[in-house]
Amino acid sequence: TILVIDQRPSGIDDEVMSQLGTKITCLLDNEKDVDAVLTGVAGKGELKSVLSKLESKQQALIFGHALPMPVVVRIREYGSAESYKELGPLSGGSSGMGSGSLDDLWG
Repeated sequence: TILVIDQRPSGIDDEVMSQLGTKITCLLDNEKDVDAVLTGVAGKGELKSVLSKLESKQQALIFGHALPMPVVVRIREYGSAESYKELGPLSGGSSGMGSGSLDDLWG
């Protein structure tokens, strides 16, 4: 498995793009980039519409071989104490990470 990451997907060689089975893309503001990401994809018009409606932060469209249908996902916030609490064990549960506090773990 390989993950290709680029801010300008239109600059990726067509041969490479044709070999990517599953794609994760955030909002793109350049028509050439949108066309490059959606090349060879069934339902290109519908996906283009979905892609244009993504929020500028924390949303991505995942589509391709690994999924039965395209999915818009919201990326979890990170970097704050609250966001790390969300990653901890559920009440009464165990995460398997020991009994240390979040402050010990994340400083």
